[in-house]
Amino acid sequence: MASSGNFATINVLGQSLISTITPTLGNLKFDGSTLSPGNYEGGIVCNFGMKSGKWYWETYLSGGGSPVSGRDWNVGFAPYSTVSKSVDEGTYGNFLGNGSSSTLSGYGYTQYPSGTMGVRHNNSTSAFGSAHSSGDVLGHALDLDNGTWIIYKNGSSLGTAATGIDTSFTYFAAGGANGGNIGSFDVTFNFGQDSTFGGALSAGGNSDGNGFGDFKYSVPSGYLACSTANLSISDDIDPAQTDDDFPQKQFNTVLFDGNGSTNAVTGLGFQPDLIWGFTRSGSQSKRVIDSTRGGASRIYSDLQDAADTSQTAISAFGSDGFTANSGYFNNDNGKTCGAWCWRANGGTTASNSSGSITSTVQSSTSGGFSIITYSGNGSSGATIGHGLSSKPEWIIVKNLSDSGGTSHWTLYHVSPGATEYTTFTASAFTANSGFWNNTEPTSTLITLGNNNRVNGSGKNYVCYAWHGVEGYSKFSSFTGNGNSDGAFIYTGFRPRFIFIKKDSTTSWHVFDTARNTFNPVNTYQLWDTSGTDDTADSNAIDFLSNGFKLRNLATGLNANGSTYYYGCYGDVPFKYNNTF
Repeated sequence: MASSGNFATINVLGQSLISTITPTLGNLKFDGSTLSPGNYEGGIVCNFGMKSGKWYWETYLSGGGSPVSGRDWNVGFAPYSTVSKSVDEGTYGNFLGNGSSSTLSGYGYTQYPSGTMGVRHNNSTSAFGSAHSSGDVLGHALDLDNGTWIIYKNGSSLGTAATGIDTSFTYFAAGGANGGNIGSFDVTFNFGQDSTFGGALSAGGNSDGNGFGDFKYSVPSGYLACSTANLSISDDIDPAQTDDDFPQKQFNTVLFDGNGSTNAVTGLGFQPDLIWGFTRSGSQSKRVIDSTRGGASRIYSDLQDAADTSQTAISAFGSDGFTANSGYFNNDNGKTCGAWCWRANGGTTASNSSGSITSTVQSSTSGGFSIITYSGNGSSGATIGHGLSSKPEWIIVKNLSDSGGTSHWTLYHVSPGATEYTTFTASAFTANSGFWNNTEPTSTLITLGNNNRVNGSGKNYVCYAWHGVEGYSKFSSFTGNGNSDGAFIYTGFRPRFIFIKKDSTTSWHVFDTARNTFNPVNTYQLWDTSGTDDTADSNAIDFLSNGFKLRNLATGLNANGSTYYYGCYGDVPFKYNNTF
């Protein structure tokens, strides 16, 4: 039988700020007695995101007997959102049904102190089930293809607890308590690890349809254990496949010492098509070079200048790196340097006539990345083909012909959407139809306004476009909480590179695992400056096997209530065993 991968566990990084819970039994037991004194509400989620498909897990109730006055508990699931701690904590901080947002409220199977049972959602409870006692095992069958939740008690169905569940969210199994001290009443999760619940019961020995898991009771047909082995991943970026399209072959960061001369930089692992250079130990503008335009056409992310074609900065795009030429690239003698690199199509381009403007495209459909060049026509609503298989979620455009403020970089991010734009300067996203014509990209086209930065008549442009790829890349947003125990962001893979931008006049912060090889990651660059690496504990982030977590109070990264836009590229998908 194939490896069962990693089963879900309680995620101590994803718990309520209201109260502190200390899980036991290998992060599977929710122990009521561990709630912080004086704060008797709390909740916690697991570390396994359920986006689609049918999933099954069990919860074992123990201690405290039948309901005790002043005690209520709930178990269920909660959706990933853009608010602090991944999911909506709600009024009582238990994630399950008391959501401050009706859309993001979780679903909790709840037992009240009176013994009344119900399903709580959107701050309302619907009667369901009957009172439970210590020793009961609840089975949860969550169908995110059809939006239903069935609950089982000791192997027998109690019926459908919820329908109409919004299947656009990623959900996490969760447990919580509120309304008073739950004392010794405990909940133990089994995601397939142990049908005895730590020796409390006799073994069940039941597995899912793929042969994974050890459950106390039979797994409903078609439902799977919450195990990374059951996560789907595109063959295009699967490290287990025999091709070379997996994440480490799509993006990487390479570090090197500048020599001010010809410098063959290797160790990248693939032939790069977009090379974004930076200098770590000295002030030098960040060079952006791609294989479509060639190594003699450089632009700068921190400047508004037109493309500089006076010197060759990259003399070769090699199979394992590139050759930098003198200081025309980020390669000054005696300075430590680096480059963020993406793979497209090895420099091979094709004409794309899908839009009203014919574009030249080279793309990696497996990596969700495309390099597009075109000449503008000055018409609002003009379109260019991008050559990808899905709608782009992160777009960067640069006027190559002009210098100055009318030719600055223009950026689109999926979270604020096409009604807004920003630049690489410390600027907020701003509403303006002149850039994206208030029109979202499609699976084939990017729509442009008539602003000179994106579509001036007769001007030449380069456009870099990405979309998220399950297990490799993600572009979304989160809300800061102003706490060093900051938001946990689930990505479904271990990031290799992260950029974060506050929706205000702050810079783009860029982190990667090449410059910091262990947590906390606190070395960053700013895309809009020519400055060196900056290191500050106040800007620390943890890179995790399934996402990242803010560990700072910095205004530019985690101010309370502020919105942040991010993008990240992966190292290893969560499907496979990995740690950091």
